[in-house]
Amino acid sequence: MAFPSLNRAYNTVFRPGDLTVGLVVPLDAHHGSPVPDMTRHIERAQMADELGFAALWLRDVPFNVPTFGDAGQTFDPFVYLGLLSGATQNIALGVASIILPLRHPAHVAKAAASADQLSGGRLLLGVASGDRPEEYPALGMSFPDRGDRFRESLDYIRAMAAEYPTHTGEHGRLKGSMDMLPKPVNGRVPILITGSSQQNPEWVATHGDGWMTYPRDIVSQAQVVKDYRSRGANAGADTKPVMQSLYADLIAEDDAEPTPIHLGFRSGITFLKTYLASLRDHGINHVALNLRFNQADIEHTMKRLADEVLPEFPTEKSI
Repeated sequence: MAFPSLNRAYNTVFRPGDLTVGLVVPLDAHHGSPVPDMTRHIERAQMADELGFAALWLRDVPFNVPTFGDAGQTFDPFVYLGLLSGATQNIALGVASIILPLRHPAHVAKAAASADQLSGGRLLLGVASGDRPEEYPALGMSFPDRGDRFRESLDYIRAMAAEYPTHTGEHGRLKGSMDMLPKPVNGRVPILITGSSQQNPEWVATHGDGWMTYPRDIVSQAQVVKDYRSRGANAGADTKPVMQSLYADLIAEDDAEPTPIHLGFRSGITFLKTYLASLRDHGINHVALNLRFNQADIEHTMKRLADEVLPEFPTEKSI
């Protein structure tokens, strides 16, 4: 089994049979507040890079929707990617995920290619259909048909990577008479599909360059990963990586047993390492840790993870 060679980020974060660990931005424990304190956001991003985490993951949250309860990193993800490209050196820069139905795909394609070039091939582009209905009327969009627009957008973005592209769809017509610059570093930005994105499982398994899914118990996650890869193999697609998110609250007692929190758990470091190893053994290639509910100091926790977890799940230095 081998993954395609796409760009610097893709081929360091995702390796067959291995698992790497990244962090979800903001690197801030803001618990019950939807809005984080971003006062040390650059220092913490640089710290994550220096400590050897595989990736930083941003989110696309256009509006602070009270019922959703999470404003993300507050900055527009593509603007923030440009800043992080210059502030960091090795860490992959991912978006989990751009809400394609709320943006024109030409803008997404150009912004993604720009971020990939500015970072030296460190972009991983997660894409999703969106799950916050309140945002759609604010942008003059319909929520129920977002799955159709998602597919159309992905086709348009793929077409834009070619020189003088041609494409016809609901988002517009490219007649081959003009080009988009810049192009992605290796001619193609790695695109990871999030969840189902309103598509059927076969489509998800055969489109995109990998899959982002959500935390489940180990047995269920193993079956989900197996099913995803089986569907791709049956359609003749390349073997592709799978990643998941995980909310984690790392407490001081090493051997503390887990207790559930939103989309994750509170535990000692021993259980966290055992859990990550089980995910690796069942086909997960990357875990993006979200420390929003962490009760200890964030920078202390980052250093502890780097000292005690990353040696067992290392990121290879990019070429």
